[in-house]
Amino acid sequence: MSWIRDDWRLKLLALGLAVLMLGAVAFSQNPPTSKTLQLFIGYTGVPAGLVVVNPPARTTVTVTGLADLVSAANPGNTVVAADLAKVSAGTAVKVNLIGKSVIPNLTVQTTPVVLNIDQRAAVKLTVNVRTPRGAAPGWQITKTAALCPSSPCSVTFDGPVSWETNLKAYADYPGQVSSATVDYPSLPVVLERDGVALDFSKPSSFTSPQANLDIYAVSVHIEAKAGTTSRQVVLVDSTPSTPPPNCYRITGIAIDPAAVVVTGPPDALTNITTITLPGVDLSHSTSTTTFKVTIPYPDTVTGPVGTARVTYSISQNPNCASPSP
Repeated sequence: MSWIRDDWRLKLLALGLAVLMLGAVAFSQNPPTSKTLQLFIGYTGVPAGLVVVNPPARTTVTVTGLADLVSAANPGNTVVAADLAKVSAGTAVKVNLIGKSVIPNLTVQTTPVVLNIDQRAAVKLTVNVRTPRGAAPGWQITKTAALCPSSPCSVTFDGPVSWETNLKAYADYPGQVSSATVDYPSLPVVLERDGVALDFSKPSSFTSPQANLDIYAVSVHIEAKAGTTSRQVVLVDSTPSTPPPNCYRITGIAIDPAAVVVTGPPDALTNITTITLPGVDLSHSTSTTTFKVTIPYPDTVTGPVGTARVTYSISQNPNCASPSP
């Protein structure tokens, strides 16, 4: 065994150098490294009666460890969370984030976030019906009601107390009211705060826990009454019941007034664009002749005058050899 004892110091040094070289080779192939990841933040443990208002959804973390482990880290196996069990209400509450990875021997470094933490409460809101397009001409809205299923309809908003100031609930009828009764089965409840829509689907309306309504859609009942409306229509002559005598012809027609403004229920005026005057007998007319005719207004429709003057310009046909006497 003397060969072991001989020059043992040199042999021990050689062994140490061999171990160091082996470690150096291993580290050169799998050195320590780091990378950043964008991760969604999980908010847990929010105390009862509190709500986090518009918290950041993501954060950037730094993952450190050996290269082969770091390269395998991704948002599917690395998470970050904020434990809010001990927080209190405040507009600038600093909270530490906790990062973890299912891959062992990795370190996840995070930075704190500053949160707006509000009191949480529920409030009842009466749903009012709005008709942005109003009533059709000649109609007047007399009653609106939201039903859920009874009226008056109230919904419960559960969320930040600071959002409940001047918070209103509406149901907007999308059409134009043009009948005595309108019943719409389902319209979304629209929330507005100081005239600005509060849309839970928008990132700016994100809370934890999420603010919500107990009822998201209501039915709508609208009543209206028909008034009167007016429109201008043109007076049109008819073909004469009897034409001028032989060898005479009509060379011009003038109607006074040429148009009238008629008044009546909207449904009665919908398709009226002209009024045709009754035909006249020209069998004895050989020169310019004026007739006074009654204007035939449709039922339920009135006009400013009852008669119109129709003037026919009549002259002899130069191509006719023997005009009637």
